Amino acid sequence: MATPDLRGNPCGSASTAARDAAERALWRMMSFYDTPLADLDAAVAADAGWPLPHVMRAGFLLSLTEPALLAEAEAELALARALQGQGTARERAHLEAVEAVYQGRWQVACRIWDELLVDHPRDALALQWAQLWDFYRGDAAGLRQRPARALPEWDEADPLHPYVLALYAFGLEECNLYPQAEETGRRALAANARVPWAVHAVAHVMEMQGRFEDGANWLRQHQEAWAEGNGFACHLWWHKALFRLEAMDLAGVQRLLDVHLSGQNLQLSLQRVDAASLLWRLHLLGEDVAAQATALLKDWPLEGVGAGHYAFNDLHAVLAMIAAGQAPRAEAWLARCAERALAPADARRSNHLMAREVGLPLMRGMLALARGDADTAVDLMAPVRAQAQRFGGSHAQRDLIDLSLLAAAAQGGRRSYGRALLNERGMAKRVTPLTRHWIERMSSPMTARA
Repeated sequence: MATPDLRGNPCGSASTAARDAAERALWRMMSFYDTPLADLDAAVAADAGWPLPHVMRAGFLLSLTEPALLAEAEAELALARALQGQGTARERAHLEAVEAVYQGRWQVACRIWDELLVDHPRDALALQWAQLWDFYRGDAAGLRQRPARALPEWDEADPLHPYVLALYAFGLEECNLYPQAEETGRRALAANARVPWAVHAVAHVMEMQGRFEDGANWLRQHQEAWAEGNGFACHLWWHKALFRLEAMDLAGVQRLLDVHLSGQNLQLSLQRVDAASLLWRLHLLGEDVAAQATALLKDWPLEGVGAGHYAFNDLHAVLAMIAAGQAPRAEAWLARCAERALAPADARRSNHLMAREVGLPLMRGMLALARGDADTAVDLMAPVRAQAQRFGGSHAQRDLIDLSLLAAAAQGGRRSYGRALLNERGMAKRVTPLTRHWIERMSSPMTARA
C-alpha cells in the first residue's frame, strides 16, 4: 500500500528521509530559494528505488528552457522509466507528463497534470509545473483556472498554501483581474513573507496599471526576502527596471542592468532574456546599448545548441543581436529557427505553431525595423499582435511588441496606427512618462531613430 505524502497524495517511497528530501525540493521549486538538485540527490540516496526524484530532477532541468540540458533530463527520465514499477499511478502520471515536456509537447503535459489534479488537487508538484508550462505557452486561462479548482481543497495551515495562492494571484493578473490578483498576492504574503511568486504577481498588477512608483516601493518593501539567495531575484530586478523605464529614468535602468542584469548574474537563458528585453527597450528609445548587448551575447551559449527550441527565447536572442549591431547574425539565426519550424518532424512540438504563427513574423518585423523599413515592420508585426499570447510570456514581457510597433509607427508612415495603439494604452493604464514620450514622438515630424 502506498505511503501518503504530507498532503495525502499516494507516494511510492516508505523512506521518511527520502520523502522529506523530496518535500524540500518541492518547496525550493515553488519558492526559488536555491535549486532542488541537492535535495533530490539526498532523496535518491535515501531510496534508490523511488522514481519520483528522477522525474522531479528531469522536470526541473526542462523548466529552465535550456536546450543544452535536454540530454541530462533524458538520462533522468530513463532512470525513472526503469523504476516506474515501484512508483504509484500518480507518480507514473508525472513521468508521462515530463516525458511529454521533453518531447516538446507542452500542451499534452499540461493536460496530463490537469487530469491528475482532478483526483489529487493537493498535488503541489502538478500545480507548480503546469503553471510554468502554461506560462511558457501563454495560456492565461489555465494559469487562473487550475489553482482555482484546487485551492478550496487545500488546508490553509499547509506550509505550501501561500505558494499556491501565489500561483492563483499570477493567473488572475494574466487574466486582467487586477484587484483580485493584488488581494490574493497580498494574502499569500501575509501568511508567509518568503513567497517571491506572490511579490511578482503584485508587481505585475502595478506594471499593468501604470503604477510605477507603487511598484518600485513594493519591490523595495519586500527586497530583503527576494534579493539574496533566490533564483527569482534577476527577474524581480528586471521588474524594478521596468518601473524605472516607465518613469523614463533611463540612468536608473542602466544602473540596474549593470549591477543586477549583466555578467555573472546571468547564468540561464531565462535571465539573459530579461537582459535582452531591457536592452531592446532602451535601444528603441535611442540609447546606445551595443556594447552591453555584445557582452550579453558573448556569454550566451547560442551557437549549435538549439535555435528553434523555444520561440520566445529565440526572439530575444535576435533582439540582442540587432541591438549589438549584428544584423547578419540575427538574419542567420532567424533562418535556422525557420528551418526547424518548417520541418515536418518538428510538427508535434508546441513550439512548432508558436514559431510559425508568432515568433518568426515578429523576428522578421524586428529585422525590418533594424533595416530602417519601418512600414514593413508594422505590416509584419501588427497582424501577430492579437495572437501574441500564444507565444508565451506575460503581458509585461510581450509589451516589447507594442513598444516596437510604436517605434516603427513613429519612424515610418503609420502614425495613425501608432496613435491608435497609444489610445488603447491610455485606456488600459495610467499615462506614464514612457507613454508620454511615445505620444510626443508620434506627434513630432518624422525622423529616423537616433
